[in-house]
This record gives sequence, structure tokens and C-alpha cells, in this order.
Amino acid sequence: MNIQTFRDVIEWTRALHEHLTRCLKHCSTQQEEQRAKWLLTYLADHEAALKEVVAGFEKQADPKALNTWLYDYISYAPIKPHLSCSAPYAKMSFDEICQEIFDLHNQVIDFYRYLEGRAEIPETRDLIGELLQLEQHEAMRLFHQTNRSRDL
Repeated sequence: MNIQTFRDVIEWTRALHEHLTRCLKHCSTQQEEQRAKWLLTYLADHEAALKEVVAGFEKQADPKALNTWLYDYISYAPIKPHLSCSAPYAKMSFDEICQEIFDLHNQVIDFYRYLEGRAEIPETRDLIGELLQLEQHEAMRLFHQTNRSRDL
């Protein structure tokens, strides 16, 4: 996806969460380890909910912020999750899945921080700040939920 505006950032993020939803759900049917299977199902549901929340940002955000061009984006390396889901999560252990998902969410958080530091108008800074808070909160929630399941 070619990201040129802040609207594109929201669409890219929504598409990323949608892709993860499909991939995690698909892999959960092929995972043999019961705990990892449960984790993949939980993560797929979480990503689906997150996709809907992110999509809501496009409806409620200031059009001025959404249509602002990103000139510095080219210098930031885009995040590339598994481009096609060929069941990589189905072959991973519980801990490997957690690490992969946490790393991916941290890359999104780093990307938002990068954009927030370069946002020149208050509306774009606010929009990216809200997206950043959402991703940070959800990453923390995932971390706590997966740690609880380790204890079981």
C-alpha cells in the first residue's frame, strides 16, 4: 500500500489488523498445541476488534488531519508482516507467537511515534497521538493477557 496521507496511515493500520485476523484464525485451525491454538484464536478475535476501532478513526477524525500529506514517510521502513499466510503461526510455539505479535505491535507503535514527531499541525499530531495511545494500550493488554495464560 502506498501511504501518502494520514488517511492512508489509518487504512494501512486497519488492513494490517485485518490481515492478522485472517492469518491468525487460519493458523489456529492447523495448530496442534492446545495452548497455542487458544492463543491464536484469542489474538484473531483481538485483532478483529482492533481493526474495527481503527476503522472508526477515519469516520471521526478531522478531515484536515486525514488529508494531510506525509512527506517524511518515504524515509521510514514500512512494516511487512507475513504477506501471505502460509501457516507460519501454526508451526510456532506459544512463546514464539507472543514474541512475533509483540514485535509487530511494537513496530506499529514505533511508526506512530515517528509520525507524531514529524506532525506539523495540531490536528495530525492529535490524530497520531490517539492512534499511538490505542496501540500502546492494546499491546499492554495483550501482554498482560498472554502472561496470565502462561500462569494457567
